[in-house]
Amino acid sequence: MKEEITMNKLGTMKVNKLMLSMSIPMILSMMLQAVYNIVDSAFVANMPENGEMALNALTLAFPVQMLMVAIGIGTGVGTNALLSLSIGQSNQEKAAKVAGNSMFLGIVIYIVFLLFGLFGVEFYASSQTTNPEIKEMVVTYLQICCIASMGIVFFSIFEKLLQATGHSVHSTIAQITGAVVNIILDPIMIYGWFGCPAMGVSGAAYATVIGQIASALLGLIFHLKQNKEIPLKFLYMKPNFGIIKSIYSIGLPAIIAQALMSVMTYGMNIILGTISESAVTAYGLYYKVQQFILFAAFGLRDAITPIVSFNRGMGSKSRVKEGIRYGLLYTVIIMVIGLALIEILAVPFSVLFGLSGETSEICISAMRIISLSFIFAGMNIAYQGIFQALDGGLESLIISILRQFLFVLPVAWGFSLLARESSNMLWTVWLTFIIAEGVSCLIATVFMKKINRRIVDNLH
Repeated sequence: MKEEITMNKLGTMKVNKLMLSMSIPMILSMMLQAVYNIVDSAFVANMPENGEMALNALTLAFPVQMLMVAIGIGTGVGTNALLSLSIGQSNQEKAAKVAGNSMFLGIVIYIVFLLFGLFGVEFYASSQTTNPEIKEMVVTYLQICCIASMGIVFFSIFEKLLQATGHSVHSTIAQITGAVVNIILDPIMIYGWFGCPAMGVSGAAYATVIGQIASALLGLIFHLKQNKEIPLKFLYMKPNFGIIKSIYSIGLPAIIAQALMSVMTYGMNIILGTISESAVTAYGLYYKVQQFILFAAFGLRDAITPIVSFNRGMGSKSRVKEGIRYGLLYTVIIMVIGLALIEILAVPFSVLFGLSGETSEICISAMRIISLSFIFAGMNIAYQGIFQALDGGLESLIISILRQFLFVLPVAWGFSLLARESSNMLWTVWLTFIIAEGVSCLIATVFMKKINRRIVDNLH
């Protein structure tokens, strides 16, 4: 009976309250993930020796970590939407198969990153830097993160399984546990406290993967205890290519959206590297700081998708429309608050990382200019969550390509030519993000109107 009440709220609770009750735990979870990424970098930056070099290494390693998250979360997003739809249609057998196939996909994803950790990281590091010390740090850090990537992969899946059934609080607890473990272990393993050897960059990597594994284990425990209506049996892990296709028809746009962030960051590292190492380090730090805000939008998106998808499965036109309206409204409110915070705290953030004069100035400039794109970026993220729930995979994919690739790297490269001529023109590179998000948001709004006519208006 308790589980029925939990699921019924997706179709009966007032949508504005439902959106808040589901999104707040997810937002806190995502923002906390961003916080411990920031803390990780802060501890590394303040190492007694080669702190700024180590920070540069983590910046170069970051695209691969983002790619891990992209594939894990994208698979989870597809699972989330399909599972919510199946339960909304009272198809328990299909729901169990969806959950089981997500486990199978998690194993496959882990094997891929394990192989990359063993054989691919040296080539990757060499493609971004010629500095031998930085290259060695990148290789060391990434090998640990990839070989022990089972934590981040399986937590991404368990998180979405819990969110799809209305247990977002439990997924948040698992996320918080991993974050706390990571934050506690960071100074111990990086600096060598309490008898632990000082491991520097290796310590940061070990602290990260231990925290991720802790989150995954707790996510598994919560799934087994809370989602009893979705049995976890080996029988349901047998690959069902129809279900796998359905998962990725929904989740592929989310994977590409996140993966394009990885590609964009990788490309920006290369473009900025033609200007200076300081520009690369400053952008890497800004990117981690901005995640604190954008991850909040991702958390809200992860509430929008199951709410819209579930009520679409029930055929409730009014609740689907309310899900869209409140999702966009709350996203804009969060982004306005985020913009204000970044503008006010730009200097303190720079001080936190102990940046040198030039790097500090570049980082502050990046924060104050790029943050002006937050409102557009947040709306784009919300639109993508809505598209994923309404069979708008193609539209979501197009927006991802536009805002994180087509309107970014070519434009940034063009502005970088000015910056190479004069260091005073580096600020123009940051305008790229305002242009990309703004134009993409206009296009996404047009797509939303078409999807509304095609899908929503035809509900009863």
